[in-house]
Order: sequence, then structure tokens, then C-alpha cells
Amino acid sequence: MSDKLWIFDTTLRDGEQVPGCQLNTREKIVVAKALEELGVDIIEAGFPISSPGDFNSVLEISKAVSNPIICALSRAVEKDIEVAADSLKYAKKGRIHTGIGVSPYHIQYKLRSHPDDIVERAVKAVKYAKHFVEDVEFYAEDAGRAELDFLARIIEAAIKAGATVVNIPDTTGYCLPEQYGAIIRYLKENVSNIDKAIISTHCHNDLGMATANTLAGVQNGARQAELTINGIGERAGNTSMEEVVMAIKCHHGIDVHTNIQTPKIYETSRLISKLMNMPVQPNKAIVGRNAFAHSSGIHQDGVLKHRENYEIIDPKEVGVHESSIVLTARSGRAALKFHLDSLGVELEGDALREVYEDFLVLADSKRDIGPKDLLSLVGKYLDDSSFIELEKVSYESNGNIKAKVTLKVGDKTYEAKSEGNGPVDAVLKAIAKVVKPDIVLEEFLIQAITAGSDDVAKVHMRLMQGEKPFYGFASNSDIVLASAQAYVDALNKIPVKDKVIVA
Repeated sequence: MSDKLWIFDTTLRDGEQVPGCQLNTREKIVVAKALEELGVDIIEAGFPISSPGDFNSVLEISKAVSNPIICALSRAVEKDIEVAADSLKYAKKGRIHTGIGVSPYHIQYKLRSHPDDIVERAVKAVKYAKHFVEDVEFYAEDAGRAELDFLARIIEAAIKAGATVVNIPDTTGYCLPEQYGAIIRYLKENVSNIDKAIISTHCHNDLGMATANTLAGVQNGARQAELTINGIGERAGNTSMEEVVMAIKCHHGIDVHTNIQTPKIYETSRLISKLMNMPVQPNKAIVGRNAFAHSSGIHQDGVLKHRENYEIIDPKEVGVHESSIVLTARSGRAALKFHLDSLGVELEGDALREVYEDFLVLADSKRDIGPKDLLSLVGKYLDDSSFIELEKVSYESNGNIKAKVTLKVGDKTYEAKSEGNGPVDAVLKAIAKVVKPDIVLEEFLIQAITAGSDDVAKVHMRLMQGEKPFYGFASNSDIVLASAQAYVDALNKIPVKDKVIVA
């Protein structure tokens, strides 16, 4: 049977150190509960000595979750450790994470000390933390640039003092995978009491090596990995949890297993992105919007014939309902037919070939090909009376937010009014009074694509009808109008038979 890899999530501590991503205590509890459902083993809930807010968050998270170990960070300072211990008083399972810098850079320039003193301070900190909790993790900060004989010496001393976990951080993201793996292997072979503690990885992404370094550490004997959702963290970020977990799941040669419930990965990623106001880059592995999107005709044809031709992960394994076949000038007939079928237009032979030739001409001159474009291409084959056009949007605020929309559905024009919590909410509710399929707005993302007071915003929406997603896109300097256009764009991608015109 494979070994267990303990998943240590530091989204709420190292991840939250990203400028502009701070969460309040209520939001941190929401995240902690989501991490518990995801199956993480340890939640590093904060750095209690740093602020009253951080202390209170660790305290409240300790009350709110039951299964994960709750970890509090401290420096190798008695007051830090005392405050960390106090913050964990309600934890069902508590851990103090204390440590000190071990590289020549940290010893000489940051701590202005010498190696013997560093070892003494490390031992003293671990022993003091053991007065409060049994589970003590020692971190050797900047271990990635430490001298190996000194690193082995301080790790051995920390374990002897009572450390149950020893964390070997590549704090600056300096190491190459072979180097980092060699550090873990060296400790396994040269620390006499290493069997009395779990070795942990904690890798940063300054050179884009965090996931590779973490996996190299695991392959060489580490059995805890310190990670964040979406790879958020200081500077270029930390190791991405979803990447490590899915790499292990895909490669059976990495003989470890985790408790992560992978179908919850996508929703947890989106929760973190939303609460921290930090969009996930579209091409981000596993959880990016384009992670399961295909635009090349060769790839599209391969995926439609057999998913594993171009996907090593079933999207459902990480909570994504299905792959996306995106229409571009590089798309082939298989992709075009796939989209036409979804609109209820079934073409074969010469008819499909003719429409495909027209499609290529259009796709060469237009970036996004939507349902309206496809319906115009197949107009002579189909009289569609359900296509929605957004003709007018207006809204006002006199205490209550009120919106009015004018929609053209087929050859009929409708008007609808609604109130909402804000102008976007009011406008979308007004549209839903005209066209109301059974949908849920699952994702709503606004990104600036220009700079200045006349900023143009791009809106991305994901609507769910049962388990099927429909995506809408629009850009406009008016965010409300862009939101309405994206919503209508997604509605138009819903098959004709599933639309309900209620006006």
C-alpha cells in the first residue's frame, strides 16, 4: 500500500500574504470549512502574533472545523510561541509551527548571528512549544540555499528537542528539482533520528519550479507537502495544491496517496479566487478556464472521438463538468458540427461542407464565433425564432436600483423591468423575466483590459443548466452593459429546446 502524503494547506497564512488578498475572520472561516470538505489534513490558519485579527482568525477557525489539524505560525521567539498556543486553545488538534533562518544569507545578514547560536535558538523554541502542544513543526527557513551539513545538524537537533515535523522550505524558489530532491535525500541519509519526524516540503515559485520541486521532494522521502489553492502566495506564489494532487493521481509511480476529494477542487479554487479578488489565469493548470478547452481542429476532432487523445485528466475528476470545444479559425468540421448539433441544427455531407467553408471565412475575420454567427451561417437551413438580441439597457438609483431591458427574441420584441441589489443584479433579473431557462449563474468574472478612467472591462460568465455549462463573454466600457451582453451570449448557447420564453 502507498504511503500517505499529508496535505498542509497554507492558503490562509502564506497565501493571504499576497497584497490585496486579505480576508476577514468570517471569510477565513468559510475558506477553512471548504478546505475541510476538500480533505486537507492541516490548515495553517495564520500568524497569531502578527495582528489581533490574525489571532482571532486562528481562534475562530479552531472552533469552526473539527477534522484538520489547526496550525499557528511563530518565529523562534517565546512571546510568538505563547500567543500561538493561546490562539489554539479551542483546537481539537493543534500544532505550533516555529522556526528560524538557516542559510548563510539569513544567518549573516538577516539574523546577524552565527550557526551555533541558530541551533541553540531552534532547540529552545521547539522545547518551549512542546510545553503547550505535542505536535510541533520546525521550519528551517531558506533551506534551499543552506549548507547541507549545517541543515542536517539543525534538523537533527530540532527532532531531538521534540519536533514531530521538519519543514525544508525553498523559501526563495531557488532550487531546481534535482537539487531540492537531493536535499531531502541527504537529510534522509544523514540525520540519525529522521525516522522520528515527517519531512515536509514548502516550495515557492520564483523560477516556476514549485510543483516540480515539491514532487521531487516527495519522491525522495518527504511525506508532507505545504501548498496553497491556485498557487497563491508571496511574490510568484507557493506550490499549487491542485497541481501536486493531480500529478500524484495521474502518475502511479509516485507511490503516495492523499485524502483530497478531487471533485471539489474546482469549486474550492473559485471560492478562493472570489473571496480574495484574485482571478485565476485562463491557462492555469487544472483550474484555469482554458485547462480543458480545445480550439485546434486536430485536438477538437481527437477529443470528440476519444477524450484521452488530448486530455490526461477527466474534467469531472476536478469538478469541471465537461471539456470546452471553442470555435476559432483553427477549428475543424467536427467542432463545427458539435456546436451546430447543440443548437439543434443537424447538417451532413455537402450542406455541412458548404457551411464550414463559410465559417472559415468568418472565423478569419472575427475573434469569437457565437451562436448568432452560426445561425446566420445556417439561416437557409433553419428558421430559429429563439435567438436573443439585447437592444437596450437602462438603470437608475433612487434609493432602490431599478433596471429596464429591451430584448428581441426571434422577430418579437419584449420589455421587462426589475429591481436588484445593484445595477448588474437588476439588469440580469430583468432579462430573466423574458427568457428563463432553468439555470444557475455559477461564475461571474470582470477583468480590466485597458487602463484609465474609460477602462474597458471584459466579462466572463458561466451558467449551469443541470450539469452542463454555458459560457458568455462580452467587453464594454460600461460594466453593466458588458454583464448583460455576456449573460445574453451564454443564454444563446443553450439549445433551443431548453429555452423558455416567459414574457
